[in-house]
Amino acid sequence: MNYIGSKHTLAPFITQTVHNVCGDDLTEKTFCDLFAGTGSVGRNFKDKVAKVIANDLEYYSYILNSTFLNNDTSIYHRELLSELNNLKGISGFIASEYGAYGEAGRNYFSQENAQKIDAVRLKIEKWKTDGAIDKGTFYWLLTVLLEAADKVANTASVYGAYLKGLKKTAQKPLVLHWQEQDLFEILSNTNQSNEVYNEDANTLIKKINGDILYLDPPYNARQYGANYHLLNTIAKYDTFAPVGKTGLPAYNKSAYCSKVKVEEAFESLIKNAQFKYIFLSYNNEGLMSSEVIRSTLEKYGRYDLATTTYQRFKADKTESRNHKASSTIEYLHILEK
Repeated sequence: MNYIGSKHTLAPFITQTVHNVCGDDLTEKTFCDLFAGTGSVGRNFKDKVAKVIANDLEYYSYILNSTFLNNDTSIYHRELLSELNNLKGISGFIASEYGAYGEAGRNYFSQENAQKIDAVRLKIEKWKTDGAIDKGTFYWLLTVLLEAADKVANTASVYGAYLKGLKKTAQKPLVLHWQEQDLFEILSNTNQSNEVYNEDANTLIKKINGDILYLDPPYNARQYGANYHLLNTIAKYDTFAPVGKTGLPAYNKSAYCSKVKVEEAFESLIKNAQFKYIFLSYNNEGLMSSEVIRSTLEKYGRYDLATTTYQRFKADKTESRNHKASSTIEYLHILEK
């Protein structure tokens, strides 16, 4: 999935730093990914720890993490994907509000793909309502749909805006597909009792505990609820009256995207965290300076810092979705409480 701020490429750096601080053997540890996003960090630690706790304020993230952390060997149903791929499109909510030739004229998907999303989403819901699929299969099918829809979305990068004309990838038909590597990842450590939440991080932190807490909050003023609103809409499939040219619903607003609120929210989070080791990913373009972060963390224990430089890619608003690379310093702030 095309996801701003994904830590997939930084996984080796994060993993090695955690091992350097916490030791080579993490098999008895509980690892928490509190701002999970697509869940790449928590998923990376799944086969290394006793338990993973994942959380995110966005519902699409809850679906993704539920799929990868809380499923078992019965999850893969090739025949269900085949049936969904063979469905004819229908004119539903997505086609009307977010299809190229829908009533609202919002160009997020080709009309064919928007209608296919409607047909697939409604079929998945009917299977769940009729008891034809269990909760795990429901989450898995939604994950497959979200990833397929993202591949044919007519955007430059995020869903804050759409492109005027349909780019080449958006003209391709939506196809539900599941990679064997993803299936293998789901089936690893299926005996774990992992936990997945869909809550505000500062509220949840008071109710959970463990050994290793990984924090990857938003760095800047761009709200994820606005950037990925259409993924939430497809996942929830709750009808509402979309607002404005981009069709935004009412969305969650994080204090970590506010220059005024971020420092207070961050200190409250650290103060209430019932974890021995805390790792905070942040970069040199964030709302909080490294000095503020360090002074806050030092109040609650022993502080350390690890850094790495990597190439961050910014999407151009062009049909071909070209990218420009820029060098960014990633800070991994470390606290031992």
